[in-house]
Amino acid sequence: MRQFSIVPSLILALPALCGLAASLPAQTPATPPPKKKEKLPILVVPTDYELTDAFPGLTFDQPLAIVSAPGDKARLFVVEKTGRIQAITALETDHPQKQLFLDLTHPAGGTLVTESECGVLGLAFPPDHTSTRRCFVYYSLKIEGRLHQRLSLFKISPDDPNRADPATEQPLFTQLDPASNHNGGDLHFGPDGFLYVSVGDGGAADDKFDNARFINKGFHAAILRIDVDKKTGSLAPNPHPAIALDVSGTAFYAIPSDNPFIATTTHHGETLDPKTVRTEIWATGLRNPWRISFDVPTGRLFCGDVGQNLYEEIDIITKGGDYGWSYREALHPFTSGPGKDKEPSDFSPIAPIFEYPHTAGLSVTGGVVYRGARFPQHQEKYVFADYVTGRVIALKDEGKAVWADETLAQEPGIAGIGLDPRDGEILFAGLASGQVKSLKLKAAPAKP
Repeated sequence: MRQFSIVPSLILALPALCGLAASLPAQTPATPPPKKKEKLPILVVPTDYELTDAFPGLTFDQPLAIVSAPGDKARLFVVEKTGRIQAITALETDHPQKQLFLDLTHPAGGTLVTESECGVLGLAFPPDHTSTRRCFVYYSLKIEGRLHQRLSLFKISPDDPNRADPATEQPLFTQLDPASNHNGGDLHFGPDGFLYVSVGDGGAADDKFDNARFINKGFHAAILRIDVDKKTGSLAPNPHPAIALDVSGTAFYAIPSDNPFIATTTHHGETLDPKTVRTEIWATGLRNPWRISFDVPTGRLFCGDVGQNLYEEIDIITKGGDYGWSYREALHPFTSGPGKDKEPSDFSPIAPIFEYPHTAGLSVTGGVVYRGARFPQHQEKYVFADYVTGRVIALKDEGKAVWADETLAQEPGIAGIGLDPRDGEILFAGLASGQVKSLKLKAAPAKP
């Protein structure tokens, strides 16, 4: 069913919540005055499925990410935008419990920022987490009154695997951020054992700070790939003020030797000093990559990239890929940015596998590939959502450039999507509802 081709225009008011809103300006006051939430006039679409509370009795404070640790089927982690990460334990029983895993409401050396699209945004566990007791977190903070986005390592307590110690924090990089939106912040270890990090273009609108078209500025508008184990053969990162250094002046991570922009001397028609290139970059040209995920059997990396004024997109991320922003918005020329009407001769953007216009939705939440058993008819489909309209959409690869779409369910406020480690069923982080939800087939209406 091609849902998007038949949907009439929607008139929607988009609140500044999470990292999902399209074209939000930076917050000027440090603490903006509270605003009355407006009810969104959302067109309801007939669907066969609904979202129901996956863990009755367990509630969360603005959940926006659902994470499991490799090889662990007894726990699930829920990232709360407002500063805490909760563990759901005893998944193998009929009575899962909620336990505080990490509290970042008062981070060392700064002040947690949760306004607009800031907050605690991502969490990942390395494959060897049981022996090294490490996890990695991405979050927003102010240092001396200036906003930053930080990637840090934390150690898990040797006495309690359900508790990370905030005192063990080791920042890897802390990027000065000119605006409070477009922060990305999703973290995943790939099948290769390296850490992949999504980062936005710096915020505001129209690529105001002109970050997206370059690979020699900061940690912006890209998917990063770094080696947190500093394996033999990996390289030191090029210098940058954001990178944390030890007493010997060495970074706490390294660059995999096959990253695509090592020794690059030209990009978008400009000559570069390779010593200035951000060699952490795996793929570039992304506006606000809000939720990435690996499909383990195929190794494909999927990304939902939040659009500007007209289109949202789903991409498959490849090594060295350029996804077009801010020369393009999805498949279309973007003529309001700093590079308007000036596509360079070497510009070869990778097309999204799916785009949808703002007549159908306003803010994409990237999803996961379904490989569970409950809904065999949706096997191997990529399931994602639109944060504003609430559409839960399944994409099927039919061998064409654009994947086929079907709307499964509808519930506004889905900020993150993950998998249940017990059975591979899809879970949804309801930032608006404060619940973790699962997909359920609607009951057939009673016969008269």
